[in-house]
Amino acid sequence: MVKIIKNQTFQILLALIAGLALGLLIGPPIAPIKVIGDVFLRLIQMSVVALVCGSVIESLGNLESKEIGKLGGKIFVLFTAVTIIAAFFGIASAQLINPGIGINMALTKSLAQTSNQTVSDMILGFFPSNIFKALSEGNMVQSIIFAIPVGIVLSIVRSKNPEERILPLVQDVNKVLVGVIKMIMKIAPIGIFALLAWVAGTVGVSVIMPLAKFLLAFGVASFLYLVLFVVLTAAYAKVNPILLWRKMITMSIVAFTTTSSAVTLPIQMDDCVNKLGVSQRISNLVNPLGMILNSNGLSMYLALAAVTLLQFYGMEASYGEIAKIVVISTLACLGTVVVPGGGLVALTIVVPVIGLPIESIALLAGIDWFSGMFRTVLNVDGDALVALAVAASEKEIDYSILNQYKEEN
Repeated sequence: MVKIIKNQTFQILLALIAGLALGLLIGPPIAPIKVIGDVFLRLIQMSVVALVCGSVIESLGNLESKEIGKLGGKIFVLFTAVTIIAAFFGIASAQLINPGIGINMALTKSLAQTSNQTVSDMILGFFPSNIFKALSEGNMVQSIIFAIPVGIVLSIVRSKNPEERILPLVQDVNKVLVGVIKMIMKIAPIGIFALLAWVAGTVGVSVIMPLAKFLLAFGVASFLYLVLFVVLTAAYAKVNPILLWRKMITMSIVAFTTTSSAVTLPIQMDDCVNKLGVSQRISNLVNPLGMILNSNGLSMYLALAAVTLLQFYGMEASYGEIAKIVVISTLACLGTVVVPGGGLVALTIVVPVIGLPIESIALLAGIDWFSGMFRTVLNVDGDALVALAVAASEKEIDYSILNQYKEEN
């Protein structure tokens, strides 16, 4: 019993339940507790951009020059494939559950967040004009874009001069940052408790209930997609799928409760190495790149939301519309990673393409936090599973770690 209580996964799950219960019990007056959760998120975020940047540099720097193109191509193909499949799951769930039928018209009076960025702005947003500015602003995408050529050049330099000293320095800095993250994670149950208490107290069930069918459709699609993804990856990596699922519980709970892929990333990278047996270089490369190239959750959400809005306006989704939704949902995942605002901002790209008024995204504004829970779990778990698949293809899995039943926390 004592061992279970000390297990961090159990502590986080308990904090989730207790936070929701206390928030519903006290209501709006509990709002000030949010500052505790915000402090926890900031403590994680203060190191995560530097860690991601360093991890990509370290991973690419350790590769042989001829391996970079082969490995990069494999990662890109996998990311694209699973993102497209996620969009189809979203459409299928919407067609099965019909979440857009029977919604109260009054809900559309909510305010919606919109994005005015052009295609040119979107493309330019990927590239930093000043790496120090990007790091100081916590711009994950621009930091990774900077880290990729630095890592490639380090790989070339290392092949000509094995004694170069920059890469070992980057590795040492990364070890320190990982230690900082692990230390901060000890207070994760407290931060998650505060965040969930704030959400339950200030949002409550009144906003959720009218769109419960949408959340149900998202939950069902997410669960079935992850089951299929886990089973296929487990078969390819030759591991028990139930064991694989069990080893991903901690990162899934952190993703679900924080709704932040960036905050979850350090835990995700650590679990990939120390629970899934993925090599350090594969984990350090695949997981950070997944934040740009692999948005399973967002792709599924956008496709599900598009069909839901079509149903709301009494319109049918033809085969042509479905194809258009899949393509734009996949591309919008890339287009909005540099824009703050989450799924609602991404919808401003998708909604006009299917011929609906931009104001219609307000329909889903009230439950965006809860939608974000499913989106983040899919994004995080999807990246981890792709990392495991890539590691299996490269024969870089430590099966003594992957197959052990005892998890250390």
